[in-house]
Amino acid sequence: MDSSETDPAAAPTEPPVTGPDAEVGDTRIDETAPPRRIPWWVCLLVGIASAAIGLLPWLITGMRLPLQNLWATETLPEDMPVVLLPFSQYALTLIVAVIVTGAAVAGIAARAMGRRRPRFGAVLALVGLLAVQVIAVVQTSTVVASGLERRWESDLYLAALVGLAALSTLVGVLVMLLVAAAPRAGAVIGLSIAAVASVSWFTGLIVPFGSVQPTGLSPLLDLIRWIPPILVGAAIAWGGVNTVGRVIAALFGLVLLWIGPALITAVTMAAGSRALASDPPEMVQYALEVFRMALTTPSLVIPPLVVAVVVAAVGLVGRAVLRRSRRTDSTPPAGAADDDRSGSAS
Repeated sequence: MDSSETDPAAAPTEPPVTGPDAEVGDTRIDETAPPRRIPWWVCLLVGIASAAIGLLPWLITGMRLPLQNLWATETLPEDMPVVLLPFSQYALTLIVAVIVTGAAVAGIAARAMGRRRPRFGAVLALVGLLAVQVIAVVQTSTVVASGLERRWESDLYLAALVGLAALSTLVGVLVMLLVAAAPRAGAVIGLSIAAVASVSWFTGLIVPFGSVQPTGLSPLLDLIRWIPPILVGAAIAWGGVNTVGRVIAALFGLVLLWIGPALITAVTMAAGSRALASDPPEMVQYALEVFRMALTTPSLVIPPLVVAVVVAAVGLVGRAVLRRSRRTDSTPPAGAADDDRSGSAS
């Protein structure tokens, strides 16, 4: 008699596995088991790294504080202190861009983890993101406050910059959570906000803030204005338009694509005017006038919207074709079911 028949230790502990579940050594694999979770600390690092990516256009400049009109002492550009954010009336849109873009990157990374994301993974990524961004705001505010003249204009100037940075951080939190954890309609809204804000991020990456723009880069900079409509269109195509919520999200993206660039143009032109720096009411009036003009000029408004709609349409058609192709591949050929039945009957 074979010893394996009487020795329990020699007997197989489970039946051999054949078919798609078989592995070398007859190891059984449960295909329905949930995927292995990513460690919690990875999510934290994702948030930190995303914030650093957002700050990249400022990091490559050397992070020297731009010259300030209200600085207490005369200082050369290379002797200005190092700060983590570009606090300057000439860099308002860049402040928004580096903060919101970092938040969008964190949201995309967290969503890409899918089922492997640990419990509270999105929150951990948000904690890592805010740890960097809040430190950046506090450090920059402290340095600027210590160097400005002791005047009410300095207090107003610093309060405006800190308020903008704080508001951008809150918008970034909204964008990150929408992209990371909301249904597709909400994610499209978050992606659209980040897309519109990304213009200054890409511009600062190509021509670092404070540097002289090379003539040869002009065509490349002209192409940057098409990045937001392409990104908005791609977001709409990814989200789809097969529910009411997704249709509303798509319309929101297009409206934001219409209003956002006009607002950026108005703020940039008004805040960058030295002549208006000492007259805030006149600066606001000028910004409103520029905003109205940019909002109603067909040559500025229509082309980006057309590009976004075309990109979204191409993406939606491509998704539909791919879905139909997969459905066709998964459908058994005509008569296959009858052949199976006839074979089993015989």
